[in-house]
Amino acid sequence: MKTITGLVPQKRGGRLNVYLDGRFAFGLSAEVALSAGLTEGRRLNDSEVDALVRQEERLSAVNAALRFLAYRPRSQDEVRLRLRRKGFSPALVVATLEQLVERGLLDDSAFARFWVENRTTFRPRSARLLSMELRRKGVPVETAHEALLELNEEDDAYRAARKKAESAQSEDYRVFRERIGSYLRRRGYSYDLAARTVDRLWQVRRAAEGEAALTPCGTADTITRSPPNPI
Repeated sequence: MKTITGLVPQKRGGRLNVYLDGRFAFGLSAEVALSAGLTEGRRLNDSEVDALVRQEERLSAVNAALRFLAYRPRSQDEVRLRLRRKGFSPALVVATLEQLVERGLLDDSAFARFWVENRTTFRPRSARLLSMELRRKGVPVETAHEALLELNEEDDAYRAARKKAESAQSEDYRVFRERIGSYLRRRGYSYDLAARTVDRLWQVRRAAEGEAALTPCGTADTITRSPPNPI
């Protein structure tokens, strides 16, 4: 048995240095120390000390995962790799992931939906590329597939290329087609979809040019034309 002879707050981080029999033994978060009811003068056996250290490790792993999740949703595989790089044991990593899943804080389905929605909004790309990205994040194939069911590649390709087309106003059709088509294919869209999108954008551009050519009263060059006489 050993006696707690000191519970000294560290300068920051809400942690305590625990002294046993006058010597520093280990550090604990104030949360663990409070839940265990530690006070100076209390005697601890080796099993109790080991239990406190394990409890501290579990809390540290959970907190590390929560900090990682605070920036954006993550896949289970992302959190697993993060904890392993932090030096936590494989068994503790598994236990931490299970705890986070049970608490609803780690959900591959929710992560996949977030990833697809975010990409679609800010950086549209094909379903094929999105599926590859999700697989690299460790998302199961079926989960990734479900997240991609609502994807409309036709609209997403158009939205992806629209801003690019705005910077190509002075180019002829050949250059316009090459620039926009290559841009879309780099984002994983098929050749056929890229070609359709190029034609759609070109028609929008031509229509806008036609509107600009209208006279102030809103008539075009067809104003001088008369309908054909009936036979």
